[in-house]
Amino acid sequence: MGIPRLRAYTGPAFLSYGFRPFFLLGSLYAALSVLLWLPMYAGELDAHSAFVAVDWHIHEMLFGYLPAIVTGFLLTAIPNWTGRLPVQGLPLLALVVLWLAGRVAVFFSADIGWEAAAVIDGSFLLTVAAAAAREIVVGRNWRNLKVLLPLAVLACANGAFHIEAHSQGI
Repeated sequence: MGIPRLRAYTGPAFLSYGFRPFFLLGSLYAALSVLLWLPMYAGELDAHSAFVAVDWHIHEMLFGYLPAIVTGFLLTAIPNWTGRLPVQGLPLLALVVLWLAGRVAVFFSADIGWEAAAVIDGSFLLTVAAAAAREIVVGRNWRNLKVLLPLAVLACANGAFHIEAHSQGI
């Protein structure tokens, strides 16, 4: 008998594997970011962001798009590495909503405050790192703990980006 690869899941296929929402939404967001950035850069669209248009675009490509794609990869790869069941359904939806909340918070950071935007935005990468660490440790797949290092670096860089943009501008 083989090891079960999925839980019994009857919800939307969109939430059955981690790559589905994150690859789709990440790719759509990259395209949307370019479409939003052009009128922002030209001064025709106010993003209500604490970032100037160029900084917003840089931030969203590095800390919006990239983490979505990395998360989609990790949520697909970790079950293969560990033999554990994948994150599906409501837990996966919670991660998607957290990622989306970060995008909205950064877009409206001038309205909600840069600190709140940084906390909301930064919580996504920290949550993904915690979920990945849990699965790798529980699955006793010690050799893949190294994937947490790039997540930690990305999370720290995101925090530094928020602080730098607030304190001096980029």
